[in-house]
Amino acid sequence: MTTAVTAPPPPREIDLVRARTAVAELLEALGRGTDSEHLADTPRRVADALAELLTPRPFELTTFPNDEGYDELVLVRDVPFHSLCEHHLLPFHGVAHLAYLPGERIVGLSKLARVLEHFSRDLQVQERLTQQVADLLQQRLRPRGVGVVLEAEHLCMSLRGVAVTGSRTVTSALRGTLREDPRSRAEFLALVGAGTAVRSYPR
Repeated sequence: MTTAVTAPPPPREIDLVRARTAVAELLEALGRGTDSEHLADTPRRVADALAELLTPRPFELTTFPNDEGYDELVLVRDVPFHSLCEHHLLPFHGVAHLAYLPGERIVGLSKLARVLEHFSRDLQVQERLTQQVADLLQQRLRPRGVGVVLEAEHLCMSLRGVAVTGSRTVTSALRGTLREDPRSRAEFLALVGAGTAVRSYPR
C-alpha cells in the first residue's frame, strides 16, 4: 500500500490582466513603447511566461513501505532546475543533488525532482530554496537523514554588475544523520562531488 502526501499549496492566483498592463507600462518607462509591431504583443508574452515560471505543478509525494529494509544512501544527481531571483527577476539555473537515508518508507525517485521543481517555481534565493527542499523531505518522508546540494549560475551576476560568466554558487542543507554523523556526511559529499568539476548548465 502507498501513501500520498500532498505538496504545499501553490501561491496565490496571478492576475494576468494587471500583469500585462504592468509590463506595457514598464516598457514605456524604459523608452520602448508597444506601438511597434515587434513589441505590440510583448506584454502578453512576458506576463504569460512569468505566470508559467511562478506556478508550481500539483503533485503528490508518493511513498512506499521499505519492505527490504534498505538502509544505505539514495542519491539522485544532476537534476536540472531553474528559478527566478527575487532581487532582480532574472533566472538562476543549475543542477541539484538530492539524497536521503531511508527509514520506514522510500519515495518514488521522480518525486525528489518534483519537490525541487515545486519550490523552484517562485521568486527565490538559492539559500531558501535549498532549505525548503530539505525540510519538506525531512518532514514528509521522515527518513534518517536528508542531503540537498544546489549548484547554480545566477544571471544577475553573469549578465550585470560584475558580469562574472560561469561562476557557480553552491548551497547545501543537511538533516538528521547526514548532518550529525561525520562518516555519513563525508560519503554524501564525496558522491555528490559538489564544486569539483566544471558543469555546463541547461538554460
